Amino acid sequence: MRLIKTSLVLLQFVLLCTAHAALYKDEHWYQQRPVENLTITDDAINFLVVGDWGRNGHFQQKDVAEQMDNLMYWLDGDFIISAGDNFYPDGIASVSDPYLKSSFEAIYTGPHLFEPWYLVLGNHDYRGNVQAQIDYSQVSKRWNMPARYYSKTFQLPESDEQLLIVFLDTNPFEAKYQHEAKYANVRSQLIEPQLEWLNTQLSGSQAKWKIVVGHHPMYSSGKRYGKTDSVRQKLEPILEKYKVDAYFAGHEHDLQHNKIKGKSVQHFISGAGSAVRDVKTREFTEFAEAQAGVTALTVTQNQILIQMVTAKGKLIYHTRIIK
Repeated sequence: MRLIKTSLVLLQFVLLCTAHAALYKDEHWYQQRPVENLTITDDAINFLVVGDWGRNGHFQQKDVAEQMDNLMYWLDGDFIISAGDNFYPDGIASVSDPYLKSSFEAIYTGPHLFEPWYLVLGNHDYRGNVQAQIDYSQVSKRWNMPARYYSKTFQLPESDEQLLIVFLDTNPFEAKYQHEAKYANVRSQLIEPQLEWLNTQLSGSQAKWKIVVGHHPMYSSGKRYGKTDSVRQKLEPILEKYKVDAYFAGHEHDLQHNKIKGKSVQHFISGAGSAVRDVKTREFTEFAEAQAGVTALTVTQNQILIQMVTAKGKLIYHTRIIK
């Protein structure tokens, strides 16, 4: 009996050590997990775009988070962008809401995920306390949401060129939210001041590259939507006027690239941070796949490289925007 108990104790010790070894990440851990065919570029701005993730670790959120950490290691990533729907189903209540820990801090724990996060608001965030997400910027060093919409300019390494990223609050542009009771908080946000601000940001920037991020897509190859008219009608003329290079959105739970004939702006969706939904090929579809994953961007003087990687670490799509 004593021998059996001793054996059980030793077994438990071995299992505990194995579990700790599995959690511990060092250089060897990452070197065993390369992403096949991933293009890695030095002297560039490298970052990830992920949306629709805040599900308390459910669905594939944890798997995507681990792959994000892996990608940030390989790309030497500079920051992460969230395309909204940061907390399902009803946002958060305050800066002390436990959901901030269980759905964000306790999920994105990889050592390379402690770079700055720049976030926008999704429709599910508006079901809660939007101001709390803004105020959390004063609590967490990596959480950056200074306002409902804002912009940031980045200097390209070894270059005089710049990258401008504009972060929008697209919820007021969605017409149906002006009538649905669950989105009453959206109606506190006026449309025209934001559009005037957007015009000013784009017209006043000398940046070589311009990217705009919002939660709602203008074009989607998702099965649920397609063209989202009310958002597209307000945003597309401005983005086309100022020759924005790319528009990134979430809302649809998949990975997409949509290219519209006769238009200069290229449209991407990276909303596969946890749960996924079916896609549907449309006339403007370049790529659409219902897999959990994330989009990686590499910006240099001459191009933007977009690479889409699944939660399992498979590169499933890449494209380039050339200047």
